[in-house]
Amino acid sequence: MAAQRSIVICGGAFAGLALALALRQGLGADIPVIVADPALAVRPSRDPRATAIVAACRRLFEALGVWGQVSDSQPILDMVVTDSRLEDATRPVFLTFAGNVEPGEPFAHMVENRRLIDALVARAEAEGVDLWATAVSTYDSRSDGVTVTLADGNVIEASLLIAADGARSKLRERAGIATHGWDYDQSGIVVTVGHERDHHGRAEEHFLPAGPFAILPLTGKRSSLVWTENRTEAARITALGEAEFHDELEKRFGLQLGEIKALDKPRAFPLGYFVARSFIAERLALVGDAAHVIHPIAGQGLNMGLKDVAALAEVVVDAARLGIDPGQADVLDRYQRWRRFDTMAMGLATNSLNFLFSNESTLLRTVRDIGLGLVDRAPPLKNLFIRQAAGLSGEVPRLLKGEAL
Repeated sequence: MAAQRSIVICGGAFAGLALALALRQGLGADIPVIVADPALAVRPSRDPRATAIVAACRRLFEALGVWGQVSDSQPILDMVVTDSRLEDATRPVFLTFAGNVEPGEPFAHMVENRRLIDALVARAEAEGVDLWATAVSTYDSRSDGVTVTLADGNVIEASLLIAADGARSKLRERAGIATHGWDYDQSGIVVTVGHERDHHGRAEEHFLPAGPFAILPLTGKRSSLVWTENRTEAARITALGEAEFHDELEKRFGLQLGEIKALDKPRAFPLGYFVARSFIAERLALVGDAAHVIHPIAGQGLNMGLKDVAALAEVVVDAARLGIDPGQADVLDRYQRWRRFDTMAMGLATNSLNFLFSNESTLLRTVRDIGLGLVDRAPPLKNLFIRQAAGLSGEVPRLLKGEAL
């Protein structure tokens, strides 16, 4: 029966591994779940980046039995937003967020990517997910199934193929799914910084004319920076020597946490916005960056991908329990209806925020600062924003509520 065929996931990063775990736990051992990605050969993970995991996605990892295995997660206890020019002597605070989405539950945690990837891999192995350190070479879909050919020569008959293979998804391209969006001519500089004083769990977002400069707390006296610059300027800054880079960093970071030092080599990533014109094709579903890429200004990129995971896992498991082939068109269409509008709305919101804050216009600066001040003085509106940022508004999949499938 087609419903007993494998489910193959192309991509072994956060989205692919989390989805594999959710499907394995929800479907049981009768339907094999396979993750194929050459990066799975690299153990332990060497990813030096860190990520903000919002409350809803933390609940997902908790439901999957992963969160307790993630060492060094740092709760974000409060956040301040400032708006200034680089040469300004002071940075007035226009907006603050503090408190929990629920008693004892911060709205987000910072997690080092390698810790979370390693925890996901260990849990997937323990749950019986098949992890193959090879790529999906090609596939052929038809009405009753999909034949997946791997780079190592293995051929798998599957009911569903899931593209979790990133922004340059080869499976999306193979399916002929176009994307629409644009390039920002900006890069995000990512670097970990050590500092003399404790951050006390505070995140800061400085809106500078070139773009947001986010300081995100890590365990110990360390913070992760996501620093937006014009692409040419970002290339110049990341090519600087250690002393010159420190000078550029200190201009933006300030001295509120004492002396600072870059703990790793800064790297720049191009920023853009795109959404796939369809999240599905015959026997194929896109999740994460394969389906959408948004500006990091609101820290929602990975979390949007995990919302895809929660929604797709729920519709697939619900279908399988009813004896319905989880790869058939109406099942996948339910997933697309659930996720595409929310994705478009978030993408347009982050695009508008980037336009509003990444410029030198005095008029726009005045308008945005008044708006920030009004939000700061309206607790119900602020709480609404916090719940939205935490991923707890709208139609929330069960996993994002912390409920097992």
